[in-house]
Amino acid sequence: MSESLATDTAKPLNGRLAPPRTARVVGLGHRLPDRVVPNGPIAERIGVDADWIVRRTGIRERRYAAPDERTSELATAAARRALQDARLKPADIDLVLVATMTPDELTPNTAPLVAEALGIGAGAYDVGSACTGWLAALSIGASQIETGRADAVLVIGAEILSRVIDPGDKRTAMIFGDGAGAVVLSADGEGSIGPIVLASDGGMGDAIIASHEDRIIHMDGHTTFNKAVKVLVESTQQACERAGVTLDDIDLFVYHQANGRILRSVGEKLELGDERVADYVAETGNTSAASLPLTLSLLREDGRLRPGQRLVLAAVGAGFTWGAGVVEWGLK
Repeated sequence: MSESLATDTAKPLNGRLAPPRTARVVGLGHRLPDRVVPNGPIAERIGVDADWIVRRTGIRERRYAAPDERTSELATAAARRALQDARLKPADIDLVLVATMTPDELTPNTAPLVAEALGIGAGAYDVGSACTGWLAALSIGASQIETGRADAVLVIGAEILSRVIDPGDKRTAMIFGDGAGAVVLSADGEGSIGPIVLASDGGMGDAIIASHEDRIIHMDGHTTFNKAVKVLVESTQQACERAGVTLDDIDLFVYHQANGRILRSVGEKLELGDERVADYVAETGNTSAASLPLTLSLLREDGRLRPGQRLVLAAVGAGFTWGAGVVEWGLK
């Protein structure tokens, strides 16, 4: 492993001034709805067999929220676990960020509802960047810690996508699932959040769209696949270059769990072994903004995420939006 990214004094890093202090992940948690939905019923509805869905997406099952379950409830449950993991009280939190494209209502935002449920009176707002939303929120939260504007930040990704899909659409009906994941950021602890690069291309906004009129996700799968693979590869390389590390220095590549074919294609183009690329899409489906923190939590449950490892976190979503960052994991 190369020299740590962490720094507590401002020093130049690849020509850029390092932050005055380092943001770290000190708590992690997730929540998945109880209902497991296998491929069979979806396959029958869209006129294919279950194996066709696996071949096309790598997905075997996904979780769907109960009819009375709300995005804010999933987010609150994940955040509560992350707080417990960090051994912090609600009063210790200075900011709550929720990345979601499926809020309970058009307004209010999900974040203040979560803050209220947790007993937090600090600032709270949503971050809307589709599947890239949680990575964007992580960048915001880390910046708050680095500049001293906050000492502890909750960064949550939560979605109930099962309510914004057309169950008869062969392009999207089998892809999406529901869930939530959360981290607590602090300047205390071990590890570090390194540079995060973010980008967008609004000229491709029509490739994935859900209008106010029908509130259903419509996706051009071919265009999305090609763009996703391209920008995930490029942003991975850019984030590593910004952090002053090579691909060989990275222990785990944690990509947005969009579908299995995208994960495999990115791994092949970067010449990564399968064991270095996190792949949980078979059991969760695409959970959009919840995908990255949910995958981190599942990795830790499986004993694959350990202190001292260096990770790349990367995502791509509607907009188009995308980005990647390098993180040194310090949480047991």
